[in-house]
Amino acid sequence: MAREDVQKKWEERIAAFRSSGEKAARWCKANQVDRRGLYTWMKRLSGSSPAAVKSATFVKAHITPEPEATPSACLRIRIGAAVIEVDAGFNPTLLRDVVQALEVIC
Repeated sequence: MAREDVQKKWEERIAAFRSSGEKAARWCKANQVDRRGLYTWMKRLSGSSPAAVKSATFVKAHITPEPEATPSACLRIRIGAAVIEVDAGFNPTLLRDVVQALEVIC
């Protein structure tokens, strides 16, 4: 088999492996491919074939600092030994469910 044919065969194998999403050992066993050979050819072809190289896109990130937390009103509810702290903007339905559950327990 000519070198170009061998290279084409390995390019196809590597593409199939990468698209499978499987671990190399499992894929190689299922496809009767030598794992060392797979890694060797992946390294050898990493820069020679567009199919073997995944493209990367870079985007500029703009990072803005978080606004400082402003102190808000806090409410403490004691039911038995349990203490619930409620901040402004709480979920009333969730609070009701928690209080009802604690009433049953305590």
